[in-house]
Amino acid sequence: MNNTLPVLDWTINLLIVQALMGAFDTLYHHELTQGLSHSPRARRELSIHAIRAVLYGVLFASMANLKFFGIWTFAIAGLVVVEVWLTLWDFVVEDRSRKLPATERVLHTLLAINGGALFGLYAVQLVEWFQAPTGLAIASFGWRGWLLSLAAAGVTVSGIRDGLAARRMSRRGAAVNPFAGQSHLSVLVTGGTGFIGEALVTQLLDAGHTVTLLARDPLRAAYQFTGRARSVTSLDQLHAQERFDAVINLAGAPVLGPRWSQRRRAQLLASRVGVTQALTRWASHATHKPAIWIQASAIGFYGARDGDQLLDEHSAPGGGFMSELCRRWEESAEPLRDYGLRMVVLRLGVVFGPGGALPPMMLPHYFGLGGRLGNGRQVMSWIHREDLLRILARALSDPGMSGVYNATAPGCLTQAEFARTVGKVLRRPVWFHLPAAPLRWAAGEMSELLLAGQRVIPARLQREGFAFRFPAAESALRDLTGDRASLRH
Repeated sequence: MNNTLPVLDWTINLLIVQALMGAFDTLYHHELTQGLSHSPRARRELSIHAIRAVLYGVLFASMANLKFFGIWTFAIAGLVVVEVWLTLWDFVVEDRSRKLPATERVLHTLLAINGGALFGLYAVQLVEWFQAPTGLAIASFGWRGWLLSLAAAGVTVSGIRDGLAARRMSRRGAAVNPFAGQSHLSVLVTGGTGFIGEALVTQLLDAGHTVTLLARDPLRAAYQFTGRARSVTSLDQLHAQERFDAVINLAGAPVLGPRWSQRRRAQLLASRVGVTQALTRWASHATHKPAIWIQASAIGFYGARDGDQLLDEHSAPGGGFMSELCRRWEESAEPLRDYGLRMVVLRLGVVFGPGGALPPMMLPHYFGLGGRLGNGRQVMSWIHREDLLRILARALSDPGMSGVYNATAPGCLTQAEFARTVGKVLRRPVWFHLPAAPLRWAAGEMSELLLAGQRVIPARLQREGFAFRFPAAESALRDLTGDRASLRH
């Protein structure tokens, strides 16, 4: 058997490479960039991932710790065959449900090549082991065995998590569509493939409205909306006689990301101000002006404020880059008022939902590392995505709704209160407190998004009788984590 030892060594080495690439694929693509565990259209893919990951855990642990002789070779070979079949099925489902980014396609190719090599080598080893008397023996690969055992535990936990996410999606009842029952509308939407926009466009389409998207990636939009929405990559593709009843402008690159260098600031301004200015130029030449224009903004308009200060729609703007960004964003739509459009400007708080900012905020809590940021006294003004969609639907249908509205829930809370609420909902300890200095050093001015806040109240919405379904953070978080039993009590 000594002459086969290098084959087994190579197999184990390639298995480690497979585990590392798979871990990167899961964390970077499935979690950070694609957010599969929060995407209803990925439910079948998540179900396959759950089964495949648990089997991978068994496979990693078995190959790292055992040698299979005689009839036992059929057991491990059968597990490999099932694993390969699930992977091929996953490829088919992925291609039908979403557009994979180029990096994910390249990585899947590398995984397939590496997987073919390691399973081919392992087959050579199994042929020799088959000729030995039936039995199992302990394999010892030193640190490599420990590493693969750790990978086995990690991939199993990932599989269980994906399975729970798929189960949560299947049990989640269909939300009432606030756009249903409205007169048919033709709507132009920017930012329609984002976290808020995807839900908005899906509900508009489900309610029978016609949607045109301004999208940089029309193929992605086609996957997201199963070809039901028309996409244009430039406003130049819209002719002057185009008729839209409404425009909903949600375009804007995420503000939380790379440090706010001069180049990054220019990108953030262009993605908001530049797009809005292009829309206003199109509207100025359009023969048929839309009747309603809904313009997104953000509560960053008010700048960082003391938590005791209540901010309504009449409060003055603050200082800093976020305030400048929001002011210029809103001002870029001002020329539209000359055309007599009914304009609604929504200053959005942190939107809680199955995507966006909330999952990264909750992630440390899942691992028992939740806690406050800085002193924890900064106030977080937020809104559940479902309530935001209901506000958008009301803005489309209510002719009396015009001007600036704070799109925030009534139940503001401090960051420390948020951490305690998440801990309560997830049943996790809240103890890990991150000082402000490292965040300011790492993120610069962008750290104000985490370390500063403002107590923004939805004064106009409350005055006009809008009933929030999720006025308090605990009920919102229980809804989004699938803890419906607690919601009923």
